[in-house]
This record gives sequence, structure tokens and C-alpha cells, in this order.
Amino acid sequence: MRLPVIPNRWRALLTVLGCLSLAASAALAGWYFRWSLPWLMAAGIAPWLLLAALIWRLLSREATTRRALLALIAGYRDGDYSHGLAPARNDMAELVDAHNALGNTLREQRLALTQRELLLDTVVQNTPVALLLLDAGGRVVLANLAARRLLGDGQRLEGRRFGEIVAAAHPALADAIARGGDALFNVGGNDNDDEDVVHLSRRAFRLNGKPHELFLLRQLTAELRRQEVQTWKKVIRIISHELNNSLAPIASLAHSSQELLRRGQPERLPQALATIEERARHLESFIRDYARFAKLPAPRREAIEWGGFLAGLASQIAFGWRGEHRDGIVRFDPAQMEQALLNLLKNAHEAGGGEATVQLQLRRLPDAWRIDVLDRGSGMSDAVIAQALLPFYSTKRHGTGLGLALAREIAEAHGGRIGLANRDGGGLVVSITLPD
Repeated sequence: MRLPVIPNRWRALLTVLGCLSLAASAALAGWYFRWSLPWLMAAGIAPWLLLAALIWRLLSREATTRRALLALIAGYRDGDYSHGLAPARNDMAELVDAHNALGNTLREQRLALTQRELLLDTVVQNTPVALLLLDAGGRVVLANLAARRLLGDGQRLEGRRFGEIVAAAHPALADAIARGGDALFNVGGNDNDDEDVVHLSRRAFRLNGKPHELFLLRQLTAELRRQEVQTWKKVIRIISHELNNSLAPIASLAHSSQELLRRGQPERLPQALATIEERARHLESFIRDYARFAKLPAPRREAIEWGGFLAGLASQIAFGWRGEHRDGIVRFDPAQMEQALLNLLKNAHEAGGGEATVQLQLRRLPDAWRIDVLDRGSGMSDAVIAQALLPFYSTKRHGTGLGLALAREIAEAHGGRIGLANRDGGGLVVSITLPD
């Protein structure tokens, strides 16, 4: 049995009372013959009984405080922070005050956490993105309102197996999930105008030590249509600008040629006809670039040796190359890759800095090839780099905005990627990475 610990001040009091009791017993012993033995014993025991009653009262008060503390701690363990202790007047007063301060802090934190959870739940439930959280067994743990409308006709999905939900949904969703990873697919009728474009995103993670999977389904139809309208408007502006720049001079020069013939001045006709030819060829090239971008076929991959391929490229446009990995073999569509690199090298020459500064570097990566086209021009601002790969975006006065966009389209058609970055000391590097 564990005995209670008695505070120091109570120990001193017990010592004093004990001494007083012994003194009283000794004084009464002298009167032994005048008092009977029972009275003498009662007189000696009475102080000890009083002392025991006092100690019992003090210990029971501290025991009550300890029991109350243990009960509140058990309540904290169960998530109940609503109670506190009355201020104590014994040696446990400081402990009681500290406990009450801790309880107040826990109550404030619990209230703040509850408010944040309420806000998060409101955001999750009202977001237009359909959200489904699955446990390790493939059952739906959480589904927001958008997911219920998209996959459950407005009914609750929690507790149902995800496979059953997908089986009852549009076949395109099942195909996208079967492929794994993120996906973009269409749902709806046969008419393209009635279809909805949906983006599927999926992520696996661990929650409370157990594997879970999160599915996000976002309808992009309205956003894509807005972007499509903006793109068409931009295309129409660019085409109109180019057509006007070419057709207006052609019409003016044709009229001038008629006047020269009428006046009998044919010697000035060759200059007018040459200008008409130059504008017509520019317009032809402009339309051909648009058609090539819009009708890019799927790449026809061949085993190509870098040395011969880059030598043929160097016969069309100047660039510096140290001959690294000349015997390396890569698989790509030579015509498309030649067009992409010609566009990049042409841009590098137009950036300025001299022909000698246009370089091509070839690097072997663990599972890919990387081609860098470098120049020593003025580089690009961060805002321009962010938009440079978008179709029809150009900072050049007469640019079509298709050179980099076509290179990006070709790289991605080969399963690769393209990137732009400013160089130390000035200039730009455009990198194409092609997987093996």
C-alpha cells in the first residue's frame, strides 16, 4: 500500500502536537494516585485522537483534489475539455491553477480546430470539382456534392465500392481509370457540341497510417470553350493582319503596273512584279506554317544516327557543334525533328549575338537524349518565357508565333518535352528532351 506524502508544514505541526501530548502525559502521571487509571488513559489518548482527525481531514481534502485532477485528465483523453477545477487552498493550489490554464488553452485550440474543419468541409462540399476519397478496400470514405451529382444522381456515395460506381458511370470514365494516372476524356452524346470534357486526377497517400486514394474529376468544357473562343479571335486577328499586309501592297502594285502599261513605261514593271512575287511568297509561307501546325501527323520513328542527322541539318543552317555522341542512335521522325530544330536554330540566329554564338549541344541522359540550342542574344523576360511556347504568341513584329509552338508539338508527340531558360552572361537556351 502506497502511503500519502505529508507536506513539511504538517510534519512540523505533528511534531509539536506530539511533544505537547507527551508533556501532558508526564504531568498527569504525577497525579496517578489521585486519578483513576481510565481517566488518566483518556487524558493521554485524547490529543492523539484530535491529531488523527485533523490529519484525516487534510489528507482527504488533497485526495479529493487528486481524484478530481485524474477525472479531468481522463476527460481530456476522451476529448472533453468543458470542465475545470475550483481554486484550491491547500498545497495543490499551484497544480490546480496550472491545470485550469492548460484546460483553457486546450478548449481554445479545440474550438479553433473545429472552426477550421467546418471551413474545410464547406469548401470541399461546395467546390465544383468532384472529389472522392477511397480507403484501402476501395470503398468511398468521402464524396462531395459534385461527386454525388456526377456519379450518384445526387445520392450519397459513402460506403459504396468505387468499382460499382465506375461500372454504372460513363464508359469513358472506366477507360480513363483503367489506364492509370491522370487522364482527359469526353462524356456525353455523339455530337461534339454536346460532349463534356473531364479531367481525371488521382493521387495515392497514407492517412492515419493506412493507404488511401484521392480522385478528382473536373469538368473543363466551359473553360475550354472560353479559351477556344479567345484562341480563334487571336488567330483571326493574326491572319487578318498578315493578309492585309500582303494583299494591300499586291493590289496597289497591280494597279500601279496597269498605270505604267497605260502610260507606256514598261521599264518599271519588273520592280513592281518582283515586289508582288515577294509578298505572295510570304503569304504562301505564312499559310503553309499554319497548315503544318494544324495538321501535324503522328511521328514515324526511325533509328537515326546523330552524326549524319546533324550533318544534314548543318548544311541548311549554320551552328556550332563539337561532335559529341556522333555515333549515338536515337529513334524519332527525322523530318519532324529536323523542322523543330530548324525553327529553334532560326530563332537563335534572329536573337542576335553573331552566327558564331549559335551552338548546339547533345547530351546523353540515363534514359533520354537532350538537345540544347544556345544563343547569346538578349534572352527573355520571365513573362515572355511563360508564354513563349503558346501558339500564336510572338514578340516579333512579323512573327506568326508558331515556331516554338510547332517544336513543342513535335517534342511532345515523341513523348518528350521542351524548355526555355536564360543563360548566365546573356542569351537563351532551348532544350528538347527525347526519351529512348
